[in-house]
Amino acid sequence: MMSVASGEPHPTRYTDESRWPATLAVVAAVVLYARLPERLTLGPGWLLPVLEATVLLPLSIAVPRRRAGEERLVRSAAIILIALVNVANLVSLGLLIDALLHGTKAEGTELVFAAMQIWGTNVVVFALWYWELDRGGPPHRAAGATRGPDFLFPQMNLAGHADSWRPLFVDYLYVSFTNALAFSPTDTMPLTPRAKLLMLVQSLASMLTVALVAARAVNILQ
Repeated sequence: MMSVASGEPHPTRYTDESRWPATLAVVAAVVLYARLPERLTLGPGWLLPVLEATVLLPLSIAVPRRRAGEERLVRSAAIILIALVNVANLVSLGLLIDALLHGTKAEGTELVFAAMQIWGTNVVVFALWYWELDRGGPPHRAAGATRGPDFLFPQMNLAGHADSWRPLFVDYLYVSFTNALAFSPTDTMPLTPRAKLLMLVQSLASMLTVALVAARAVNILQ
């Protein structure tokens, strides 16, 4: 982690981190996706959940904690899993936009609920990206890597806490949720280009979902 005051890297005493909060988040995303109308899914509605479960179950059982020295294959599998969820949700968002623009008024209620599911998945998947990529990911954070942070959390500027505090999955979930609501960072700032690009893409996807759903809801009520 970088010392904000001095700009110099210093080691931080991290420990390994449980995978289960992230696993539960993926399960929530899979459930939300599985409940979408099939015309808003990539292929049959069961296909992506089965593929995701095929990656998730072995990871959760074989590697329940993220540790320093984690095998590259394990981390690659974790990134592939997040990418699967992300691609599926982006495709669903594209199909939703098309349905909202060209669907009938009778379909409006179903589409509004589907949009809520896609928005919720958007929050989960970007929380996973932030957690997996910040400072090189959980294995590097567990090793006390001196790589500069991708995000500046408020706790990193608190005297007496900056050296010992470390973000957990819930912190990244909060960042993702507030970014999806505000379409911009709130109390946690992106520091690196990739963090800024991720937040930009998330804000854009969230804005499209909320704006089109609001327009559709007004049309239903008229």
